[in-house]
Amino acid sequence: MGKKNGIIMYQSKYGATAKYARWLREMTGFGCVETKKASLDEVMRHESIILCGGIYASGIAGLSFLKKNIGRLGGKKIAVFCVGASPYDEKAFREIKEHNLQGELAGIPLFYGRGAWDESRMTFIDRNLCRLLQKSVAKKDPSTYEPWMKALMCAAGQSSDWTDRKYLVPLAEYFGLCFG
Repeated sequence: MGKKNGIIMYQSKYGATAKYARWLREMTGFGCVETKKASLDEVMRHESIILCGGIYASGIAGLSFLKKNIGRLGGKKIAVFCVGASPYDEKAFREIKEHNLQGELAGIPLFYGRGAWDESRMTFIDRNLCRLLQKSVAKKDPSTYEPWMKALMCAAGQSSDWTDRKYLVPLAEYFGLCFG
């Protein structure tokens, strides 16, 4: 596969996913475009397609592009890299995969990178939804918290950036790319 014969599409709300997309572009030489600005003709010119999207309400941002066009993308090597604020958890990851990659998308590999949390950058609605969720979780016994609940409770009022290039290594290996 040619080093530049790929494209990275991304949809980022607060910047962590865009950061991963930039790192991937630097590492691979692939083109990089926001999913909402991507055209099918442009994507079709590439052998490899990486879709990077943040996880919001258990959906992967930007995945609608693949859902809409998967029938035309046969023969392409496709992978999805999703970004969330929680630490990696096998059960939660499996649920995200089952929820998002079904039907014609079921065979697409999914990779995960931890993102960031900054309530000061969130929209009013997102910030309030997070606070409502935190209040709901706070009523539970902390010993019963799932990993995402622990992360949510620890992040309250904090600003944290957990992005790390190490999360891109499994994705690079899938595409047969070597980079550090």
